[in-house]
Amino acid sequence: MSTVPAEAEAEILAELRRLRARVPQLTGALAASADGLVLAQDSAAAEAESVAALTAAALGVAQRLSDSTGQGGFRELLVRGELGYVATYAAGEAAVLTLIAEPRVNVGRLHLEARRSSLRISELIDLTLGRRTSAAPQG
Repeated sequence: MSTVPAEAEAEILAELRRLRARVPQLTGALAASADGLVLAQDSAAAEAESVAALTAAALGVAQRLSDSTGQGGFRELLVRGELGYVATYAAGEAAVLTLIAEPRVNVGRLHLEARRSSLRISELIDLTLGRRTSAAPQG
């Protein structure tokens, strides 16, 4: 399932759980590789692999849209549906954080907390892969 060592997966999962504690309106949190492989999930939903694959597809479109409009590299994508939100945040170059939230979520708070968590997840992945983290705060 995961492309990171079990120790890193446990730390990413702990970050997802802390994020859900800070934003109680989250109904799911998923960290995935940019190519759609689940790294860790904190959700009752059984379709994590499907969400990760769809996130990878949406990420590709969002990256092209951002580039073609001169807005720079991908940072985040927010989808508002009738029953709530799906938000995806870049977690470095190799991963993404996807969140599912209730319609009553404070979107500003969601962005603030998710940006912090995506930076932490990026750092964890970089440490796992032996990279030096030089990520600037996103947002």
